[in-house]
Amino acid sequence: MTSTCTSPAIAVSEDLAAFWRERHYATLTTLRPDGTPHVVPVSVTFEPATATARVVSRRTSKKVRNIAAAGSDGMRVALCQVDRGRWSTLEGRARIRTEAEAITDAENRYEERYGRRPRPNPERVLIEIAVNRSMGRGI
Repeated sequence: MTSTCTSPAIAVSEDLAAFWRERHYATLTTLRPDGTPHVVPVSVTFEPATATARVVSRRTSKKVRNIAAAGSDGMRVALCQVDRGRWSTLEGRARIRTEAEAITDAENRYEERYGRRPRPNPERVLIEIAVNRSMGRGI
């Protein structure tokens, strides 16, 4: 069964939250300036209580440049995670954060989910996504 949830503060089932805690990679879809999709694999964490997804990245990456080009309101993006017949997509507005405290928090969350610390990177920024829609199947 496919389920969809849309609201400013999405309701997250325990199964959905558990799926986003499992060690999987996801894809992040942003839009290039010409409107075509840019889809890349990412490591992501999701905090159900605040409906916030976090991706750490290099400030010069195409995904970061795409989001930054959208301006201060950020960009609508989608994260999708698949495990055999189970899948989940989280949609929301992404913004780039550069504050050291926010980046360190995201690195800590990454380490908790993936069992290792991200490699040091002085060019690191945080893509923070305010999730307001989810859909999925098998979870």
